[in-house]
Amino acid sequence: MGKTKFELFDAVNYTLITIITIVMVYPFLNVASVSLSSYSAYVNNPMMIWPHDFTFGAYKEIMSRSLLWRSYLNTILVTVSGVGIGILLYILTAYPLSKKVLKGRKTLMVLVIFTMLFNGGLIPNFYLMRSLGLLDTLAALTLPALISGFSLILMKNFFESLPEELEEAARIDGASDPYILFRIVVPLSKPIVATLCLFAAVGYWNNFFNGIIYIRSETKWPLMLYLREVIEAASTMAQQANAAEMGASQVTSETLKYATLMIVMIPILCVYPFLQKFFVKGIMLGSVKG
Repeated sequence: MGKTKFELFDAVNYTLITIITIVMVYPFLNVASVSLSSYSAYVNNPMMIWPHDFTFGAYKEIMSRSLLWRSYLNTILVTVSGVGIGILLYILTAYPLSKKVLKGRKTLMVLVIFTMLFNGGLIPNFYLMRSLGLLDTLAALTLPALISGFSLILMKNFFESLPEELEEAARIDGASDPYILFRIVVPLSKPIVATLCLFAAVGYWNNFFNGIIYIRSETKWPLMLYLREVIEAASTMAQQANAAEMGASQVTSETLKYATLMIVMIPILCVYPFLQKFFVKGIMLGSVKG
């Protein structure tokens, strides 16, 4: 009887997991298929999961636009600099906070938690960026998201979970605090570092709102602003164009829109598998201690 219950439980679990997987994977397959299909095939079967009338026309068209590559470069610069500087700040801040000998440690943690509950809001942040002369610069996309209280607490908790004996042994051998941090603690912290890198990279890559608020020049658009422009242009073209004329063309507003979506998603999809093995371990070890 007990074995039957477990078998039923496993069957329900596998069924739910399969359904959830299909629901999550289907939109991606649909976008990829439409981007590789002609417009007539899309009209006949908009819910396709496999390309029809296979063509790379939409990709050739969208990749020939210089503004796409400029937006790509802007997003890569913001993501790489933001992740690199942010991780360094997390390490330099979380390591002292993980030590009980730090005076005022509890007060500092209260201030960190306070930032998770309250912030200045949109208008003060805008005036801050303007007063610093950062409007319409890539720095305005990087600086506001450099560090967050949640991620800082995760890294602090991870550092606290490391054996203190390792640091004590290093100090006995004459190692300094910077040496211990960067040669012993950081190499042992690959799971949490990889996890926070993934969090930060996805956040910077998908950042849309800051671009709307702080960026004015097209040449400084992040990738998400360019994607918005393509989607808006596609909607306008779809309203104005004749259906017969669109059907006669292999490249239309819809296929361009879906091709752009694929180009935007591919880099993050390529990065995630390399960080996945660290992800669960980093989250679990970084969240078990207060």
